[in-house]
This record gives sequence, structure tokens and C-alpha cells, in this order.
Amino acid sequence: MTRFYAFNGDADGLCALQQLRLVETGDARLVTGVKRDIALLERVDAAAGDEVTVLDISLDRNRAALLRLLGSGASVRYFDHHYAGALPVHPRFEPHIEETGDVCTSVLVDRYLDGRHRAWAIVAAFGDGLPNVAKAMANSAGFDAPATATLETLGIGLNYNAYGDSISDLHVDPAELAREMRPFEDPLDFARRSPAYARLASGYDEDLRKARALVPTRQVPGATTLVLPNEPWARRAIGVLANELNQARPDNAIAILSPRARGGFVVSVRVPAGRSVSADAFCREFETGGGRKLAAGIDVLQDADVDSFVERFEARYRVRP
Repeated sequence: MTRFYAFNGDADGLCALQQLRLVETGDARLVTGVKRDIALLERVDAAAGDEVTVLDISLDRNRAALLRLLGSGASVRYFDHHYAGALPVHPRFEPHIEETGDVCTSVLVDRYLDGRHRAWAIVAAFGDGLPNVAKAMANSAGFDAPATATLETLGIGLNYNAYGDSISDLHVDPAELAREMRPFEDPLDFARRSPAYARLASGYDEDLRKARALVPTRQVPGATTLVLPNEPWARRAIGVLANELNQARPDNAIAILSPRARGGFVVSVRVPAGRSVSADAFCREFETGGGRKLAAGIDVLQDADVDSFVERFEARYRVRP
């Protein structure tokens, strides 16, 4: 029997994996990539009797590969909080999927494990743009203010590292990060001792200094659009910048467009709670769009479609006087 873990390379995927692997010892094959590398199950070659765990990637975007794996005789356990669509009914399929706006995949894994490694779930919640959830969990777990601040910095750094067109855009390959994280039950210890994390921290500071100097490209009441320059630092900074703008402008829908090295744009969208059109519903109007209710994106928006995207974004989220 071979065990596979297919996980998003961002903070949520990494911390979900870390929680499970602190409990589930033994060798396993890891399948991951940059944050936008969603179709990970296509790269899993499991056979009868194998076990596949999927972490933080949309079931809807991996449906065909999931059905292939179940048909091959593999068992699949699935943790996620993105739009899933209809769930398959199969004796070897174990879903742990919740699409509400106040959970991330690592919180679902934390519940599954009865809080055995909650500190890593707190890291993930900070990284996944759920600071209120993370702070409440940290407070209930007894972390003081300095420790909570370190968990927040770690989560944001792990999440930031996953954004890019390819692994070459990233400071650290997520698979390498997973290997460095694995021995650490305590994320505070990881933050103190990991060479990989030290690389992330210095790169993060430099990239965000540049990103925070940018100004919105377009702004109407209730909707802000920002187009980033075609640079690796901008591709890395897009997720953190989207979360920061979302927190600074909580009543605005935010759209950030980052040029892809191969043409077109990657889009990150943040939408305030209570809007009639959720972020994932809006992004699914586009061929490679998806995500969750408050935070979603489009993997490839062609250059010719940018004007149409901005018009539709502002039409959905403009606040009328």
C-alpha cells in the first residue's frame, strides 16, 4: 500500500499536511505545487489498496481525477473548504468539506484530529486570511500576544511563498517546506530554527515593501481594482496584498490582476461578507475561476478579457448611493 498526500502549496495546505503527518507516521508520496496549481489529482497515480489524502484543492476542479482514482480501487480522504459541487457517493470516498467563510482546510483537519496539533491550524488560519478565527483559536489555546504574533507572521509567510507562475518564482519549493516542517510539533520552534523560514522572512519584507507602494488602478464606490507589474516579486506578493487591502477596505470588493510570465493574468478577488454575489460565484463565471465565498480567483484571464472582467467586476460590486 502506498500513501499519497496531494496538498495545496500554500499555508493552509502545508499546515493541514503537517497536522496529519505528525499523527500518521511512515513514508508517503507528496504531490504539490504553486497555489494556483489546483489540478493536483491528475498527477496522482494510485492503484487498488492505495490511500490518497487531498488537502485544500477544489473537488469540483479535480472531479474527473477523483473518480478515476476511486475507479482504480484507491481510497480517497478529502479535506477542503472551496466550492465542491455535488459530492460523489462511494464506499472508498471520505469527504470532510465545508464551504462556510469562517473555516479553512487546516481548521477542518484540526477538528478531525480533536485539536492534537492546533498551533499549526492557527498558523494556517492566519495565512489564509482568517485573522479573527486565528486569534480566537490562539486565545483559547493559551498563546500570549508575542507567540500569537509569531504564529501570524509564520502563516502569512508560508502563504505568501506559494504565489507564482511556477516553482522558480517561489523562494522555497512547497515540497521542501513540507520536509523542513515535518519534524516540528511546535510551529514556534520551526519559526526560530528553520533556514527555509529565514529565507521567506527576508524575501517577504522586500517584496511587500514594493507592493505596498502601489496605488489602485481603478476605484469606484465598493470596488477596487489593482493591476500589478510583470515581475516575480509582484506574483509572489499578490495574495498577501489582496488580504491587506481587504482588511484596510473591508467594505470594498478587491480585484488584483497579476501578469503571467506566459501571457494573460492571474486574478485574486476578495469580497465582503453579505454581498449578493460571492467571490467564488463571480470567479466561476470565468473558465478557470473558483475559490470560496469571500476569497477566490481566476487562474488564467486572457489579455483580451481584462476590460470585460473589470466591467463585470464593477457591475457586480459597485455600491450605488
